[in-house]
Amino acid sequence: MKVENIKTFGELKQSDYVSRSIKDELRDNLRAKIKSGQPVFEGVYGFEYTVIPELERAILSRHNINLLGLRGQAKTRLARKMVELLDEYMPIVAGSEINDDPFQPISRFAKDLLAEKGDATPIQWIHRSERFSEKLATPDVTVADLIGDVDPIKAANLKLSYADDRVIHFGMIPRANRCIFVINELPDLQARIQVALFNILQEGDIQIRGFKLRMPLDMQFVFTANPEDYTNRGSIVTPLKDRIGSQILTHYPETIGIARTITQQEARLNKEQSETVYVPSLAKDLLEQISFEARESEYIDAKSGVSARMSITAYENLVSTAERRALQSGSEQTTVRLSDFLGIIPALTGKVELVYEGEQEGAAVVAQHLIGDAIHTFFPAFFPKIEKLERDADASPYAKLLEWFFAETGFELLDDASDDEYKKQLDAIQPLEDLVQKYQPDFPKEDICFLKEFLLWGLVEYQKLSKDRVESGYQFKDLYGSFISKL
Repeated sequence: MKVENIKTFGELKQSDYVSRSIKDELRDNLRAKIKSGQPVFEGVYGFEYTVIPELERAILSRHNINLLGLRGQAKTRLARKMVELLDEYMPIVAGSEINDDPFQPISRFAKDLLAEKGDATPIQWIHRSERFSEKLATPDVTVADLIGDVDPIKAANLKLSYADDRVIHFGMIPRANRCIFVINELPDLQARIQVALFNILQEGDIQIRGFKLRMPLDMQFVFTANPEDYTNRGSIVTPLKDRIGSQILTHYPETIGIARTITQQEARLNKEQSETVYVPSLAKDLLEQISFEARESEYIDAKSGVSARMSITAYENLVSTAERRALQSGSEQTTVRLSDFLGIIPALTGKVELVYEGEQEGAAVVAQHLIGDAIHTFFPAFFPKIEKLERDADASPYAKLLEWFFAETGFELLDDASDDEYKKQLDAIQPLEDLVQKYQPDFPKEDICFLKEFLLWGLVEYQKLSKDRVESGYQFKDLYGSFISKL
């Protein structure tokens, strides 16, 4: 059916178009996609066996939906993806404020126009991208904003009595008739405003200023909310919960691989950054592990959650840190270093809500703890595990490396060192090279320098070496030798 050829109600009736409710439309198109094996909710990762099946069941059941989860769990993205389940184009009575279906008009304007022009009534086609409305629930939202109110200016201009329903100015919900309407952060909506949604959800009609209106709106509602015990900001009133068909719990990525996929998809890097900065695979994994550590950290409020946005912005900062170094040194290309992770701290400090102990430590210190915890967790996967109490230090695989540091006064990795200087400094430590060759002989050559630095930081986390921040880099020393020198 070519919509550009259908311009009147008469032509629409002669076509193969069938009028359906939006919930039936979503259901039918979802059924067709599932039957044909087409992907549904493409670009949303980690929910394939948990959230998405529940969401599909809710759509098949024609339910209004509440997506319940902590911040940064793709709740709004899921709601926006539902638009792809709508028909590409939808016909409305041309000029209608509330997307009147020509076959089932509900506004006075559309009814009058159809009565006057009949089959000659002009038709307008709306693309599915225009059938999505979204409102962030804030304490200042009013019933007039959502549902509508009497417009005194319209009454004066048209010289109408306030008893005439033509003086009504429709709110966001009626204007989203036959559309997907999303209310984000539903608990933030005042209880009296939530009450105003009861009739719309249950009976599908609206009430404005005492007008006896019977406007059976055709809506697909999607609400998003954080768990009610997250803060004392508010809650969803019980009768409203009762009217929402399905409540679906979202969650954070369950594996590093899924988290990496999300970050790579969402990070906003331009072509210059991608061409200038190479990011080792281990660096990407470490970055994601920081979020996993944050969700388990005693310094961070678990109820507030740790958004996936933290990894995304941290990755952008990590690349920018390496890019800045390349620009300063005049290099065309560079590789991310572990010391570059210092540059992601601003992306971490604003994304977590600290408990009392975390506030005492300070946000920047907590961020450094998280980086260290991620290295500590990953270390045994690449090198022999270090026990807290080793009986024979000489038998340790790290003995020669520790001896090298004991003999040296200090080893510095400078932030502004060129890639050649950085590699030369690390290659100068022969025991470091030997360990890498012994335990990671097949590690990608382009990532070897990052792995060497990772080994040094890992020994610091396991308290075998000391690491101090100097003015323009990091200094690594033998732990006990540096202690003795201070005596």
